[in-house]
Amino acid sequence: MPPGGPGHPSQATHSIGLGFSAKEVSGPLLSLETYIIIVCVIAFLGGVVGFLVRKRFSEASIVSAKEVAKRLIEEAEQKAEMLKKEALLQAKDQFYQEKAEFEKEMADKRQELQNLERRIAQRESHLDKKIEVLDAKEADIGRRENVLIQRERMIQEQERKLAAMLEKQRAQLESIAKMSSEEAKRLLIESMEDEAKHEAAKRIKKIEDEMREQADKKAKEIISLAIQRYAGEYVAEKTVSVVNLPNEEMKGRIIGREGRNIRALETATGIDLIIDDTPEAVILSGFNPIRREIARIALERLVSDGRIHPARIEEIVQKVEQEVETAIREAGEQATFDVGVHGIHPELIKLIGRLKYRTSFGQNVYQHSLEVAFLCGIMASELGLNVKQAKRAGLLHDIGKAVDHETEGSHGKIGAELAKKYGESAAVVHAIACHHEEERPESILDILVEAADALSGARPGARREMLETYVKRLEDLEKIAQSFPGVEKSYAIQAGREVRIMVQPDRISDEDSVVLCRDIARKIEKEMTYPGQIKVTVIREMRSVDYAK
Repeated sequence: MPPGGPGHPSQATHSIGLGFSAKEVSGPLLSLETYIIIVCVIAFLGGVVGFLVRKRFSEASIVSAKEVAKRLIEEAEQKAEMLKKEALLQAKDQFYQEKAEFEKEMADKRQELQNLERRIAQRESHLDKKIEVLDAKEADIGRRENVLIQRERMIQEQERKLAAMLEKQRAQLESIAKMSSEEAKRLLIESMEDEAKHEAAKRIKKIEDEMREQADKKAKEIISLAIQRYAGEYVAEKTVSVVNLPNEEMKGRIIGREGRNIRALETATGIDLIIDDTPEAVILSGFNPIRREIARIALERLVSDGRIHPARIEEIVQKVEQEVETAIREAGEQATFDVGVHGIHPELIKLIGRLKYRTSFGQNVYQHSLEVAFLCGIMASELGLNVKQAKRAGLLHDIGKAVDHETEGSHGKIGAELAKKYGESAAVVHAIACHHEEERPESILDILVEAADALSGARPGARREMLETYVKRLEDLEKIAQSFPGVEKSYAIQAGREVRIMVQPDRISDEDSVVLCRDIARKIEKEMTYPGQIKVTVIREMRSVDYAK
């Protein structure tokens, strides 16, 4: 269609615009339908124009996108080519490096193989030389074996000749001595035994003299120093079991009507009251020292108060029991404070306090335990031992005596069990158990406790014994000494702390007297019980008497 034709859009538009303007100026307004048509036509034309514009823009963007894609593909191909070349270069470098390492490793292996072959060749040469030397030695040994066989045969032949000669000489000796070989052997053995015993006795005597001299000197120094440094009282205590009365009328008041008061007092305390003809005194009898002390204090208070009846008796006894328990605990605490040991179980402290009312051969066990603790500490300090541990063992060594009237067994074993139960150390427990040699001593602490116990119990005035016990101990000492052969007389002296023995000089030699002295001492230790120690002295005296006529 030609641009100037009637169907061209621009021409139509122009015509419409002119017609609208002419009618608008000259004629009346257009109708509504005409306006709608015009708007639709304009919208259609706008859509066509927009479609054409968008199409042009989309074609331009497609062309530009294709160019960008082409350019990216070219750049990617160039990068891929470069990466390919770099990968080839890296692969070649790695190949050459691995090849160089492999060649170096192979060179090292070849060098090692060469060295190994060289060493093997050297060893083979050494082995060849050694084989040659061994062959030579074997040949030499063979020659020597032949020589030794010949010598052995000669020796055997000489031994046979010597045995025949000895047999001939033995027969000649038996015929001359008129004694068989067995008898000669027996006499020889007896003489050798006598000589060996004699020599052993000499050596024992020499060793014992030297050791005794040194040990006695050192022990005396330590013991004397301990005794001098300990300032204890030397007065023997005894349990008070007598209550003095102000007058004889008080006995009737203590007995009460039909014996009610005395029965109430005995029932409350567990102690027997003995009211006899003793003027102005009442005797308390009982095995329990604490109960006896409670009864004594309660009776003294009742007597001083004057009001004596069963209800008052029970009240006073209960108060006194509480006071005594408090006094026991305080006494135990005071003992641990005086000795300087801490950390003792409260039950053991109470048992220490109970020892204040316990006596042994008239000696107060509480004071005895304190003495033993101080003596142990002094001797331990002189020997360079643990002073605290030594004092602890000495204080607790007689703890079993606090309950030995309630428990079966010796006070040493009972005390060891109590100490072990309440957490004492094994050394202290063993020292308690063996302080009377019921067990074998294993440490210096055991010996210290035993020695301190003997010192405290054996010092003058510490204990008192009955006359019958004293005489019996002397008789037993002399009887044990007389039981050994060769003893002529024996005498127990120094209150039984020493026994002197006279021996027959023709039966007992000086060396035999040493063995006899030790045997007697061991038998005394085994068969007797005594405080401290007993000295055994064997005396041998040879007298030659003649008369001039």
